[in-house]
Amino acid sequence: MSYDTALDDFCAFFNKLDSTCTKKLYEVYTEDIVFCDPLHRIEGRDALERYFAAMYENVTECRFRYHQTLRQDDKAFVTWTMHFAHPSLKRGRVIDVEGCTHLTFADDGRVAHHRDYFDAGAMLYEHVPLLGRVIRLLKRRIH
Repeated sequence: MSYDTALDDFCAFFNKLDSTCTKKLYEVYTEDIVFCDPLHRIEGRDALERYFAAMYENVTECRFRYHQTLRQDDKAFVTWTMHFAHPSLKRGRVIDVEGCTHLTFADDGRVAHHRDYFDAGAMLYEHVPLLGRVIRLLKRRIH
């Protein structure tokens, strides 16, 4: 990990995030947080709390392995591998997804902007029956 308390706290929070931890979002995120990933754009901590609660409702496992962190002033980047399992994807087995997070911190050390970059196909679409076969076939043809 880094020697940056706010960044370390952010990473630690995500390794404890589940449907019971969403009430602690105020510790990590500002009230007007903007959260983006390849599938969503969410504005405001209340909306983010609802998003995380719904997302983690059926997830049976979710943990992150962090690789590199970099912070300069109020901006930070974190590279990671997410290991998660959902009963509707890949027969409930763990799926590994590589990604990167770009953060902007507010003056109080909480995150004001959070942007995740990852392959949505590797996370979701490739593990849906029928659709996954088509996506894997397309990827093989491209390569």
